[in-house]
Amino acid sequence: MSSTSPAELSHEDLQKVMATVDIPACPAVVSNAMAEAQKDEPDLRRLATLISNDPAMSAAALKLANSPLYRSGTRISGVRQAVERLGTKNVVCIVVSVALRASVTGLPAAWLEAFWKRSTQLALAAALIARRQYGISPDAAYTYTLFHDAAIPLMMKRFPNYGQVIEAAVADGRFLVDAEGEFFPCTHPIVGSLLVRNWGLPPIVGLAIRFHHEMDAYELPDKTLPGGALSFIAVTQVAEHITHELLGENDVEVGTELYQKALAHLGVGDDELDDLKAQVAEAIGADA
Repeated sequence: MSSTSPAELSHEDLQKVMATVDIPACPAVVSNAMAEAQKDEPDLRRLATLISNDPAMSAAALKLANSPLYRSGTRISGVRQAVERLGTKNVVCIVVSVALRASVTGLPAAWLEAFWKRSTQLALAAALIARRQYGISPDAAYTYTLFHDAAIPLMMKRFPNYGQVIEAAVADGRFLVDAEGEFFPCTHPIVGSLLVRNWGLPPIVGLAIRFHHEMDAYELPDKTLPGGALSFIAVTQVAEHITHELLGENDVEVGTELYQKALAHLGVGDDELDDLKAQVAEAIGADA
């Protein structure tokens, strides 16, 4: 399959992916939250009601509002307070993340729990890193990171031997996306980019997902991969590589080369790296 953006995928490529993997439709709650958030004057009370009606969303809103990303000294326990602290865009993050998690079923509960826990940890870490950078929206980075590997459960659900392929890649220190390309008709970046398009997320998020495993991503022209999309990729790759390092795991997602390119893109020097590692460690601990 050619390394093009979702918009440039051929009709044949699109049909192949759509026929191969079941991509969940966008839930109404996500559409409603996005529509409200995009108004000139969003109604926080309506968003708070939407969150309050769902126990999982209420819990997620409180967890994020009390996380290191938004902690302001006072722990809160009310959904309305959480919505006011988080703001409109971050409430949408909550709605999207919980709906995404609920949309994937039919897999072992323990595996799904571990997968979404790691995804949330990485999203928080990436948002903390983005907050230190100029011009990278922490809430957009959070949403991108939640979705960047969201197609992995879809692949696992579709292909019975997918789990074994992941395990073998980890054991061999081989990049997961390379193993996917060898054994399956599509890869998780392609499927993930189509998922976010179906869910109405900004095109820049889909582009970042599509290219997040490309070794030449940092050399691509802006018309192919805009700088904003590359920044999402960079903060997530830094968060992911540091997480693997802290946990003593084989990194089959980023690797040393892309990690160094990500640090260079963000302008992170050795003197700042220790601070970043401390923030990633805090993000992992906060969601433990």
